[in-house]
Order: sequence, then C-alpha cells, then structure tokens
Amino acid sequence: MSTSLWWTASKWRGRCLCSVFQPGCRSYSKPISDTAVLPKPRLDYNAISESIVYKSHNAFNRKYPLPVGALQSIVRTHAEQKELSSQLSMKRHLRSTLGDRIRITKDSAEKQTLLGEAKALKTEITRLEENLLAVEETLLNLSLQLPNDTHPDAPIGPEDAATVLSTHGPPPIPASAERDHTEVGRALGLFDFESAAVVTGSSWYYLLGDAALLENALTNYAISIALEHGFKFVTTPDIVREDIASRCGFQPRDQQSGSPTSQTYFITDSHPELVLSGTAEIPLAGMFANRVFPENTLPMRVVGLGRAFRAEAGSRGADTRGLYRVHQFTKVELFAVCEDDDSERTMEEFRGVQTEIFKGLGIPFRVLDMPTEELGASAFRKYDMEVWMPGRGRWGEISSTSNCTDYQARRLHIRYRRVAAHQSSASKLSTHGSQSATTFAHTVNGTAAAIPRLILALVENGARFNQEGKVVGLDLPSALKPYWLAPSTNVQWL
Repeated sequence: MSTSLWWTASKWRGRCLCSVFQPGCRSYSKPISDTAVLPKPRLDYNAISESIVYKSHNAFNRKYPLPVGALQSIVRTHAEQKELSSQLSMKRHLRSTLGDRIRITKDSAEKQTLLGEAKALKTEITRLEENLLAVEETLLNLSLQLPNDTHPDAPIGPEDAATVLSTHGPPPIPASAERDHTEVGRALGLFDFESAAVVTGSSWYYLLGDAALLENALTNYAISIALEHGFKFVTTPDIVREDIASRCGFQPRDQQSGSPTSQTYFITDSHPELVLSGTAEIPLAGMFANRVFPENTLPMRVVGLGRAFRAEAGSRGADTRGLYRVHQFTKVELFAVCEDDDSERTMEEFRGVQTEIFKGLGIPFRVLDMPTEELGASAFRKYDMEVWMPGRGRWGEISSTSNCTDYQARRLHIRYRRVAAHQSSASKLSTHGSQSATTFAHTVNGTAAAIPRLILALVENGARFNQEGKVVGLDLPSALKPYWLAPSTNVQWL
C-alpha cells in the first residue's frame, strides 16, 4: 500500500471553533466538515431564538459551557439572517420585474438604462448572497454548540444526584478483594493482560478459554432477546466518517482531566477524515441518514453488533484496572428511529428489553435516572444500569439508554412523511418556518451488552471458592448455556 493507515489518539483539529477547546471546558460540537457527504444540519433557529432563557438555564444545569455571549449572538445573527434573506428576496423580485421590462422595451436608450440597472442589481444580489451565506454559516456553527433540551423529570446536578428507579436481582454479596476479577481470572486462566501490553499497550487484553466463550455467549444471548422483541439484526462498520460521529453528538473528551486530547482514534491521512467508532450507535444512526420514511414504517428498530474503540482508557485511576475501562470491546447496541411523539414510549421499551437481558444473568443491578450533568450533548433523557461488582466494592455501569429526540435526526437528516390526514394539523415547521410534509424523526439508543463489564460482573459475582478460600471455578447463569460452544471443567450452570 502506498499509504499506511495507523491509529492514533489525535488532538482536535484546528478548524474547530476557537471557543470549543479552551482548557477546562468541554464541548461536543464543531463546524461541519467541508468534506461532508450530507447536507448541512437543519436546526430550528426560530425555536432557539424564542427560548433563549430556557437554553441558558439548560446549558447551566447540564454544566455545558458555552462561549460568553453565544446565545445572544445566535439571536442577533438569526435576526441578521432574516433581514438579509428578506432583502435578497426583494432584490430578486426586482430583478425579475426588471427583466420583464427589458424584454418589452422597444426604446434602445431606455433599454440600455435598464440593462445598466440590471448589471448593478446583479452585483448587489451577488453581494447579498455572499453575506447571507457567511451569516448562515456563522449561525449554524453557533447553534451547533447547544446541547439538546432536557426532560423536565431529569434530576438536576452531577452524577451522584441520579435517582434510583428500580433494583433487580439477588441481594448484593459483600465486597471482597478476593473476588477481584483480575485475581479470579489469573487463577482460572481467563485473561492475559501482560501479553496484550507487549503486543499493543496498556488497557488492552486477551480473553482466554472460558472468558472467550463467555463473550460469545453473552453476545448471542443479548442479540437473541432483542430479536424476540422484533429488532432487526445488523453488523456495523467499525470505521466511520468523523463528520457522522460529530452529527451524532460524539466529540468525546475526558471530562475529568480538562485536557483537550481526543478520546477518539483517528486514522491518519484519511480524506475525508475517518475515525474508529466509539459505539455501534454511530454507524447505526448513520444507516438512516438523509432518508425520508413513510410514517407507517416507524418505528424502525435494529440491534447492532460492533467493536467500540475508546482512546480515553487509563485516565481514571482505579477504574482502569482489568476489564472495567479498556480501549476496545465488543458491544451490542439497540437503536430506533420513531415518530416525534413516540420516543418516550420507545425509551421505556428499550429499558424493558435491557432489564430482561440483565435479569436473566442473575446479578444484582439497578436502573438510574441520570442527572443533567451526565446527559452529554445529545440526550434528552438517559437511564443508566449499574451492576454490583463485589471485587471492585462498588456499583459499575453496564448499560445506558438515551432518548435523543430530534437532536441527531436534524443533523443527519432523518425524516418521515406524515399521512395526508395529519399534514395540515400536525406537520412541524421547518428551519425557516414554512410548513412541510416531512417531519424530523426521533432517535433512541441503548446498550444491550457491553461485553467486558458483563464478564467482569459475572466473574466477580460468580467466582466459586473451596473450603481453603481458593478459586476453583465459576457459577454462571443457565440462560447462557445454550450459547456455550465447548465443555468446561470450571463452569457450573445455575
């Protein structure tokens, strides 16, 4: 190959808005790339301008820093855009009228005068078009920095403000260092972190024997339950355009370090720029981009299998031990495109599917309604599921589900066409306020299985000890037995 592709955790590119990467800040939006294959996002500037106070409070509650005066700039720029658009419309109308006069004028002197006026008018229209284009670009880039709105029931505050919605499974067993998955794994020959450190680096791993079989069983178990609920199975590309990831709301950064270093692996010398996907949500959302669906085909629900790549591993102390925070992992993802009044119901449906999956594993877990500071850029509401990890001595996240309303759909141009009976009364306004037969859809996503953390939880909860306190095997849920591919002397099915 003339050009080698290699992966690196790159710093953000200089073409980003200068305000985005100030030290200590975090933001998830950037100008749309010149190499984008999709049309520019269609944001509702009228709605933004009419709710500036709410948008300000919303950003504050989400601890989502905006450049000083950004919201006021949006209002001023939107007003300028409307004024320029009005002027341009008048000038174009005048050009049309002038053209009619030139065609019917017989007097040569008058025609020459009119042609001079037309030439001057053409120059003025060109100037207005250039000014309008620049103002629209500024307005878009300013507005892209805003996070999604927030569900009124979402708790306000940091992570510890989360509300426990439900608890499931057996009572948590006492915390014990002897149940640490790295120690249990060493005793049973489940993991090889040392060889992975030589081959690739820290926070990479080999799954060996029963651990590899466990990954395969968990993957197929989670997919099978999603299929029972009517999801369509999809395998996804693990490399995506950076522009697609950005439109989904992913410009991941380590929010605790304050460093501008990217959490995304970039493929150097790629044009357009390509990245390793941080979640199958990105290619699944991109699969529906720039399409208009008939209303009666929604919701469209898929379950995707892909590899997730995260460059941020190694930045959070104890969380980096073993399998909890790694650079690459298998992930089963739920994704849906639905009507704009159906996303809350769809989110609850996702929660039910996830609960069924984790109940079948027989481990203690709880469902949390996540607070405003944990919603990122795209989520309107977010539920997390945490499992008790006795070796770590704490609860750990294994899944989440998010209602992104039309945040991703407006950026990716995912729309649906209402049936005629609804168009006159229910059609939404487009970006410029005119009625349209099409409406932006809503998107919902959720993790069906983040494999390494489920392995961690099952190993720490299922480690079996003899009378001398030595690890002798694993007790695993019988729900996984149909997906187990080989006999094992270490595993007992419960």
